[in-house]
Amino acid sequence: MGAERGALEEKPPGANVDRLKFVTHSPEETVQLGAKLARQLPQPCLLVLQGELGSGKTTLVKGIVSGLGVARQEDVTSPSFTLVHEYGTDRKIYHADLYRVEGAREQMTLGLEDLLEQEDTVIVEWGEKLIGQDVDVQVRIRMELLEGEDRRITVEGLTE
Repeated sequence: MGAERGALEEKPPGANVDRLKFVTHSPEETVQLGAKLARQLPQPCLLVLQGELGSGKTTLVKGIVSGLGVARQEDVTSPSFTLVHEYGTDRKIYHADLYRVEGAREQMTLGLEDLLEQEDTVIVEWGEKLIGQDVDVQVRIRMELLEGEDRRITVEGLTE
């Protein structure tokens, strides 16, 4: 992971991390970063991912879900057509994708409100579509395409 990376270990314990920036250079590095971030997530957590198509959101989710130990990374797929995937048995992670969802009314049919009331982790791709809704986002991750397979990943809301 590249020079722009903000190492999680550099902040003193208990510090509120305002914004961490990372650059990954391959899908494998993006998965590895997801696994590292997973260890820092509050539980339960609403995590939203923002970024253009192909920016690596699902790849990062593979690392997060496998890093939390609820599924193997190869079992994590984009829920673009099913809209919500559920991983885990004792500890659950819900992975939603709002790419094909238009408007608040259609979002209501997903049952996100019900998921958010549970003591589970909810990860939402295309989280920018939640703007203006009454949801308490704990962690926000912005994915940006750079050159080739490089991605800039900005994380807000982690508390170590």
